[in-house]
Amino acid sequence: MKDDPACTELPSAARGGPVSHAVSRVARLHRIAAGKLLRGLGLYPGQEFLMMYLWDAGAVRQSELIRAMDLDPSTVTKMLQRLEQTGHVRRCPDPSDRRAVLVEATDESCALHTAVERAWTDLEEHTLAGLDTAEREELARLLAKVEENLCRETADCPGGD
Repeated sequence: MKDDPACTELPSAARGGPVSHAVSRVARLHRIAAGKLLRGLGLYPGQEFLMMYLWDAGAVRQSELIRAMDLDPSTVTKMLQRLEQTGHVRRCPDPSDRRAVLVEATDESCALHTAVERAWTDLEEHTLAGLDTAEREELARLLAKVEENLCRETADCPGGD
């Protein structure tokens, strides 16, 4: 794959943005690799982020989950339906507002939590193979700066409104 021109040649229209082009390629390949690992767990890409949020936050209103995921409500609803069918989430009316729906990870999802954690560790090792500790730390530092720049540009900062 290393000699594949699609992986090495910069398209003429991207010559003014070689780093942006590389980030796009890396993000795409990373998502494909994550998808392969997740399929083995019975998850579709994106569902792991929803589950990570629920594992850390506990029971939340579905509207909060939609905001946190920054996805179309119908997409989150479909994800929740699939995760509910597999026994990983439970939805019920919010006792303080019967019009609202609470969503929470089930006790049965604990095994999935462990498997997702292992998958992300495997993905990290595969992604960063050949980089030493200092290089990994420098890459994380640089990506954090890039994320901060994009966050300001898009006004889409984590935790911000």
